[in-house]
Amino acid sequence: MSIGEALATKRQDAGLTVTQVSERTRIRETVIRAIEHDDFGLCGGNFYARGHVRSIARVIGMDAEPLVREYDDTHGGAPQAVSLAVAFEPETPVRFRERRSPNWSAAMAVALILVLIYGVVHAFGSDGQPHKSIRADQASRVVTPKPVPSPAPATSAPVAMASRKQVTVRVDARRASWLNVRDGNGRQLFSGLIRSGASKEWSAKKRIGILIGNGGGVRLTVNGKDLGAPGSDGQVLRLSFGLGDPQTA
Repeated sequence: MSIGEALATKRQDAGLTVTQVSERTRIRETVIRAIEHDDFGLCGGNFYARGHVRSIARVIGMDAEPLVREYDDTHGGAPQAVSLAVAFEPETPVRFRERRSPNWSAAMAVALILVLIYGVVHAFGSDGQPHKSIRADQASRVVTPKPVPSPAPATSAPVAMASRKQVTVRVDARRASWLNVRDGNGRQLFSGLIRSGASKEWSAKKRIGILIGNGGGVRLTVNGKDLGAPGSDGQVLRLSFGLGDPQTA
């Protein structure tokens, strides 16, 4: 029996519909139906496919590990471990822009000229005669611009579909594991041992890279989506997540 057939049969035995499984796993119904027909093309890659299989199996009360091993055997094997030397090598060099100090003298000179012109124009009318003085409260109303009301937020799309502004990665340790976490600029967010039962969470603007010393000892939650254990016990993994990950969340 294939992976998809096993999941579909167990779901039916549990008395659950595809819609109910989708609500509990936060995986789209179209993706679940495709997996039950052994089509993993909508998962967005092997890593996410393993996470979907684990999430679905957990909801319907099925042991996911034999299915994940079968998936690895069928689709080219589990992720390869990487050495620490390769893992710490930055993906792209960090470039720093040289900041130039602003030319405050030129800016102040321009501002002074504008103030003088403004004063001359408002001191004399078009006929060359000085304007009559006005009360201070009238002057404040003339000079102070009216605040422009902010446009009402669009309501056509639900709040859940708004574009994310940060990447969030959470790690829950089932067994002790060594972690190294960096943001998209290579800045280190965490480095050390996370003990069994502990949880940690990090956020960054565009991307988070994480090196895991024990892929089977932790559970990952990326942008609110539970991906389960990313690897096997003792496996060293190097992963990277952006604003759009996971693709089917």
